[in-house]
Amino acid sequence: MHCEELAEALAVDARGTFEQLVAVYQDRLYSFGLHLTGRPWDAEEVAQDTFVRAYRALERYPAERIRALNLKPWLLQIALNVFRNRVRGKLLNLVPLDVTADGKVDEPATAIHEWPDEIAERAEERALLQKLLLALPERYRVAVVLRHVQGLDYGEIASLLGQPVGTAKSNVHRGVRLLRESMEALPEAAGMAPSGR
Repeated sequence: MHCEELAEALAVDARGTFEQLVAVYQDRLYSFGLHLTGRPWDAEEVAQDTFVRAYRALERYPAERIRALNLKPWLLQIALNVFRNRVRGKLLNLVPLDVTADGKVDEPATAIHEWPDEIAERAEERALLQKLLLALPERYRVAVVLRHVQGLDYGEIASLLGQPVGTAKSNVHRGVRLLRESMEALPEAAGMAPSGR
């Protein structure tokens, strides 16, 4: 279901369609939260709280306003606000989404055809990149994640962050440059420099 169709369905029956909204955007919101916080349990809490706030907002909005929503940037804006509130110390105590009967978090299985050393190497590279991303000042980290992970264009980023398009572009480019410089400074990260899109 396309964004416009989903917004139309939400305008007609927000309660009955909300599960579809969650199905379409839960992975994207979790990924966004993970790139901002660096911790799976915090990312789950950001995603959960985002959906709670979105549901409450949809209950209050008139149908015309729901139809006009650009759902992806709207949800990312809510998630960013949730993240910023958490940083300010307003933490929620929520349980992870996928918990097995013995209380462990259920992790997705890896592909069978991959060798353990390849899996470990990629995991190390992702962990290093995540660590460097988390070390960026928030304004650059958020801009880089919105552009290169969430795939928003500069106009959407500018609108979401309430800043001019030029500032959004500048923050993305500066963030990527800082990441590249950090990676080049690490001998074990040779060959991992991000591409300049």
